Amino acid sequence: MHLHILGICGTFMGGIAGLATALGHRVTGSDRNVYPPMSTQLKALGIEIHEGFAIEQLVPSPDVVVIGNAMSRGNPAVEAVLDQGLPYISGPQWLAENVLAERHVIAVSGTHGKTTTASMLAWILEHAGNDCGFLIGGVPANFESSARLGSSKYFVVEADEYDTAFFDKRAKFVHYRPQTLIMGNLEFDHADIYRDLEAIIWQFHQLLRTVPGTGCLIVNGADANLQKLIAGGCWTPIETFRLDGAADWTAAFLDSAEKHFVIKGPDGESHECNWKLGGRHNLENALAAVAASCRAGVSLPQALDGLTTFDGVKRRMERTATVGDVAIYDDFAHHPTAIRRSLEGLRKRFPSQHLIVALEPRSNTMKLGVHNKSLADSLQDAHGVFVYRPPELGPDFEEVLQSLGDKVHFFTGYTDLVSALAKTVRAGDLLVFMSNGAFGGARQQLTAALRESQAPPRS
Repeated sequence: MHLHILGICGTFMGGIAGLATALGHRVTGSDRNVYPPMSTQLKALGIEIHEGFAIEQLVPSPDVVVIGNAMSRGNPAVEAVLDQGLPYISGPQWLAENVLAERHVIAVSGTHGKTTTASMLAWILEHAGNDCGFLIGGVPANFESSARLGSSKYFVVEADEYDTAFFDKRAKFVHYRPQTLIMGNLEFDHADIYRDLEAIIWQFHQLLRTVPGTGCLIVNGADANLQKLIAGGCWTPIETFRLDGAADWTAAFLDSAEKHFVIKGPDGESHECNWKLGGRHNLENALAAVAASCRAGVSLPQALDGLTTFDGVKRRMERTATVGDVAIYDDFAHHPTAIRRSLEGLRKRFPSQHLIVALEPRSNTMKLGVHNKSLADSLQDAHGVFVYRPPELGPDFEEVLQSLGDKVHFFTGYTDLVSALAKTVRAGDLLVFMSNGAFGGARQQLTAALRESQAPPRS
């Protein structure tokens, strides 16, 4: 069967492409923004990608068109699909019908940490000898791929609450029908889709309705919004996790650098672990992943042994280069909570080093001004903040970050931002690029600039 995927370079749709290829289908696709790591992954699979959405890409007609949720009416390819009466389906529905139907689905949901938690879980299962399948909204470093069909009964899926497609406005995760569901946290996000937090809670409640009574919910016991959600109706046994306070699963760091920790399970068994990550947010992610893996038959010692060799996820505080003793990171964080917790974790690991953040506030929610009140506080751990200002931001955006004083700098062009950073960073600094997009290639440009001219030491 020939599948053509509209919006193929998103991490989710790229994963669909990989799974369809593994099932023996011929896959082609198109997108407007084609950049690594997804473009590299698709090229390695031999998938033909069209730049843009010209209707010629639908000749000859594919057997089915899989339409990503970034596609909307008015898109030339979408209009051609409708006009020609071509069969079409959403990515989540295709996944549910062609991959998940016969599997034990472990879904990872929440506003933050889904990608890291799902990646940890898939690696723990792999390390324990379980060839699980997975579809993750990022590229785990241990796998170098965002999706795998796998041969075991288990399939790990990142359960996104964003809407499914222009013709299906339910959340993606309603399609997945998991037996095991992780709920890591719940905050307001996706303001372009949901009017308020209650609307998101309603979608999560639809997800809860699909989990069988023989399944399991693994829930962050410290999250008040999740408690509110569960109070609205729950039909599945719950295991709780949290870092502070009583829960079925608990964890705590044993050193100030957050490289050594202990996890305790529901039966009182506890084990210690060293790992390559850090940060309380990542320890919460690990705790949820360990709990889910133990539900799948992995022992606690096996799970922690897997965590010791977990290498992280591309674009999740990924150290992409070290040039002249300047450490350069790429991070996907774009919600104030994720920004704050990511920077807190980095400062804990490197407390004496100068931290500079390059921020591209490009999410739809950010552009709508929903996070204006909390954005400045999320950046307090940075010594310098260099902001690329997309034209869609409100006219008063500079005032939003006014409390940061003279450590914040605004730019309307990527080249000017890179030039200013190159003059500012010093040997020993930590430089983090934070964006849920490509950031105009600024990180790569800055890396090249520093290689040509080494940064001097900080006085």
